[in-house]
Amino acid sequence: MAPMDESYDLSLAAAALRSNSADVHALLKALCSELSDTLGDRLRTQRGGGRRHKSDEISSVKIAMANDQFEAVVDGGDLLCTVGHVSGGIRIRNETVDMDQWITRLLQALQAEAAHSDAARLALENIVIGGHQ
Repeated sequence: MAPMDESYDLSLAAAALRSNSADVHALLKALCSELSDTLGDRLRTQRGGGRRHKSDEISSVKIAMANDQFEAVVDGGDLLCTVGHVSGGIRIRNETVDMDQWITRLLQALQAEAAHSDAARLALENIVIGGHQ
């Protein structure tokens, strides 16, 4: 796979990711499948359903990258998104953002990590170029 152009518009990548995912559950599943190997325990998902019957659908996701914590919770057909900033292990800021901003900021954080991580670079390329489909 050719190296990804660093000037690639992450807003366009976020729009493409959203358009390829019919609903928020599919969007989260696509993101998590691409990021799980790269992020390991920095990616935490919660599945829907009760104690006895877990659904395959992701109901929430938490992602820790550098000093940011990305959280998204499915609420009906909507995705409630926040980005928190951590300093010294303490969350000092929490910002509610729309889904577009959340995805774009997540991809920006992944892009920053990709500068020194081949796994992050590959995950970002798969998301941006469409390898997750």
